[in-house]
Order: sequence, then C-alpha cells, then structure tokens
Amino acid sequence: MRGKMKVAVMTGIGEMGFVERDIPEPKPGEALVKIEYVGICGSDLHYYENGRISDFVVKPPFVLGHESGGVVVEIGSGVKHLKPGDRVALEPGKTCGHCEFCRTGRYNLCPDVIFFATPPVDGVFQEYAAHQADLCFKLPEKVNTMEGALIEPLAVGFHAAMTGGARIGQTALVTGSGCIGLVSMLALKAQGVSRVYITDVVAKRLEKAKSLGAEEAINAAERDALKVIAEKEEGGLDLVIETTGTDTAAAQGIGALKKGGTMVFVGYSKTGSMTLPMGMALDKELTLKTIFRYRHIYPLAIDAVARGAVDIKSIVTNVFDFDDIGNAMERSVRDKAEIVKSVIKIS
Repeated sequence: MRGKMKVAVMTGIGEMGFVERDIPEPKPGEALVKIEYVGICGSDLHYYENGRISDFVVKPPFVLGHESGGVVVEIGSGVKHLKPGDRVALEPGKTCGHCEFCRTGRYNLCPDVIFFATPPVDGVFQEYAAHQADLCFKLPEKVNTMEGALIEPLAVGFHAAMTGGARIGQTALVTGSGCIGLVSMLALKAQGVSRVYITDVVAKRLEKAKSLGAEEAINAAERDALKVIAEKEEGGLDLVIETTGTDTAAAQGIGALKKGGTMVFVGYSKTGSMTLPMGMALDKELTLKTIFRYRHIYPLAIDAVARGAVDIKSIVTNVFDFDDIGNAMERSVRDKAEIVKSVIKIS
C-alpha cells in the first residue's frame, strides 16, 4: 500500500503538530494496520509535559502513543494467522527473542526491547503502523477497536493482579484510581477477589471507581482510609496494588495489609525512590513485589473483555478526534480532576 499518512508529532515540551509521512510497507512477518484508536497514557502525558521520564529523553519531533487498536490492511510474507480486514490490538513491545529473559519467557524484561513511544522509538499517533504480526492480536467479534486499544493498560492491571496471586475470596486495596488503578481493580474483580477498596484524592476518579464496582471508594484527603478499612475488614486485607508512586499511598497500603499479606508496586515515583515503613512490613512479614509492564497477558485480557468479565470501555471519560490531539493532550494534563482516561479516534 503506497501513499501518505498524517502523523501527530510532539514538536517541543507542551507542543503538538502534524506532519505527513509515507505509509510504511510491512516487512516479512509484519502486518500493516490502519490505526483506529489510541489511548493517551500517563507516560505520554509525562513526556509531553516534561520531555523525559528518568533516562528516556524526547528529542522532537517525536511520535507519542502506544495503546492502539485497528484493522489489518496488508500483510508481509510469512504471515499466516492474519488477513486484511482483521481487527487487532497491538502489543507495543518488540523484543530480541534470544536474551536470557526472552528465552525464559520473561520477555518484558528484555534489555533490547523496541517499545512504541519510548525514546528514541516513535509511537502510533498516526494513521498506519507496520508491526510484528505476532504482536497483533486478533479481536473477537464482541470486542471493538477502541476496546482493543485499552487492552494495553488492562494487561498491566492483570499482570499486577496475577503477580499478587489474586484469587477468589480475597480482599484487596488499590491505591490510586487513575487509569492503571482502575484497570487493576477490574483485573482483581475478574480474578475473583471479593471486595476491592480504592483510594485517591480526586473525586471524579473515585466516582468512576465506585461505578465500576469498588467496595468503597475512599477520598484519602477527607477520610482516614485505614480506619474505614479496619472497620470493615477485621485483621486487614490480603492484597494491595500500589499505583501512585507516592510514599503516603505506599505507607497506607502497608498499613492496610493483614499479617502475611502481599503488596505489588506498579507506580513509579517522581524521584525514582520511596520511603517505606519497613518496620511495619517486617512485623507483618509482608511480601513486597514489583512489576514492569506485562508478559503473556494479551490473549487473557482480550478474552476477559469478550466474555464480559471486564467492562474496559467504561474507564473512558473523553474521546477526541485526531485533528484535536493538541487540545486532547493539553486538557488531559491540565484537567486531571475531570478527565480519567482519554482516547484519540484516529479514523
């Protein structure tokens, strides 16, 4: 397929523009996908607002966006499982396939991963993308391409829940009710956790969490979350998923756990380090775990959405047209009290 496509680029900190580029041609083993929806991730907003995350520094012009769903329009040689017209969700990280981590199935830890919208690799705020076909997961009839774009953050939630050993009959707390907090809550409930509490200080996010089935959505700026939980769960909770990256929320999570409980750290702190009440963690003999992205989760997450176990589209509060992407980015940064999750409709 030959021709030109529109590409949204970050031209500087807090600045977006458009350029025209050639539509990529799929190489052997690749599929060319017409992108229909791309979610705006917290990392996109961080790059847009600050120009960097840790050692990853944006050098404009740079293409953001890594949560995508679309329709296959062409396939490269050797691709057997896809055909033009198939709707797909794109897992954004291409790994080397031969390092220790890839060989042992922990491919999310591959040091040579090529991941959409992680400098210097461009993302998919564009009309077409050529991507490794094995990372293009076919969507069932019941799952649309907007839901396909949201499989990426949902995969993070499932990886967190599964790393924590979430199972039927447990109780849990999620600290933070942004996108990753919400998908973590949905994943916990899909794994059978009986009651999931969630905390935040933003009312709109807490309202969304309550509508999605939180046992209690606690505004930690107004109520003592530990007291609320203690009154309902004698002895504490089985599992905590920490998504905020803040010392306060992490300490809250450790305080909420019962003896022998498990805490999974998902959110990055702004400084890269945290101060934790380790004395309490030791007294309780807690298990502290961390996750990085996800692995082997896309099929499971897609199936959960298709079966109705997860209503992923309900986390979306705002849908913006592609032409309005500058406004979408700016509003998502400046209006965090109202916007929980934004999605760009590319076509």
